[in-house]
Amino acid sequence: MTTSVIDEDVLDILSAPVQWGAFDSSSVLISGGGGMLASYMLETLLQLSLHGYRGPERVICLARSTERARARFARYLDHSALRILQADVSESFAVDGPADFIVHAASQASPRFYGTDPVGTLSANMLGTRNMLEIARHKASRRLLFFSSSEVYGAVPAAQMPIAEDAYGYLDPTLVRSCYSEGKRAGETMCVAWAHQYSVPSVIVRPFHTFGPGLALDDGRVFADFVADIVNRRDITIKGDGSMSRAFCYVADATRAYFTAMLQGASGLAYNVGSDEEITIRNLAQRLEAAFGERGIRAMFLETPRTDSAYVVSTVNRVCPDITRIRQLGWSPTTSIEDSFRRTVRYCEDQLKAASSLR
Repeated sequence: MTTSVIDEDVLDILSAPVQWGAFDSSSVLISGGGGMLASYMLETLLQLSLHGYRGPERVICLARSTERARARFARYLDHSALRILQADVSESFAVDGPADFIVHAASQASPRFYGTDPVGTLSANMLGTRNMLEIARHKASRRLLFFSSSEVYGAVPAAQMPIAEDAYGYLDPTLVRSCYSEGKRAGETMCVAWAHQYSVPSVIVRPFHTFGPGLALDDGRVFADFVADIVNRRDITIKGDGSMSRAFCYVADATRAYFTAMLQGASGLAYNVGSDEEITIRNLAQRLEAAFGERGIRAMFLETPRTDSAYVVSTVNRVCPDITRIRQLGWSPTTSIEDSFRRTVRYCEDQLKAASSLR
């Protein structure tokens, strides 16, 4: 399996002024370790020993499917630190030995799940968060990192853009799509409650529209659709007028922020993680048309709604974070939108070539 893009990204992550030695001889438990965001953290931890650090003694990847986890981390199966534990984070499970650091990233992040499995979406963020907090409590973990989401803000008024951590807009809890955002809100409150009552040191990160290698091309979100279009050398297609605006962040940039918040952030505090470069979907498509011009790809705008009934569309028109708080810890995004997509496309095409060579 070709992983050169990820290896380059890990080197970039390890160049960050993070206290990497804190993980030496530790035990790290990661739920959702096979997902795009957490897998980057897991790979970084496993590569610490290759870059002048002792690294963790154990990195436990909690996964519902050991088969998928083993496939994702195939080249690390002989690594002395890697453990793959099959369990559903929403149900009771046991972890032997210490858990010095805990990352709770298990969640159904794609909107295509919100309409088909809202109960499972809620459960991972509520029942799962409780289970991980209880493990942290009983094992006296040094830090728990909870992956929340920008979705907790709801529809924030334009006057409050970019969105700071204490700005909240309208969110209807009776909509099925709110299973994700309300689940994340509850998870955040649980982290604060356990920190207050049981002194569990919990830090919250709120990722904003993050993508990169490991992204499922059928994810349903616009960045996945655009990457799939480019990889398949077809016109970039938007269903709608493209007026929605977002701020897109490359996964390696975001991973540096996650480690920064985990080790240097304040317990009970939430940190926005994302790019602060806001761009409309229309402008994004046009920039990608220019960036991949040699492929003859054009940006196409279709004034028709999405027809996938399982995908529950967001009604929020603008999303852009204020990242002042995480900047104060020494982090900032550095990868341009064009380079983010180039690296993601390159990874996907490397994967396709590797799969083709095995046939």
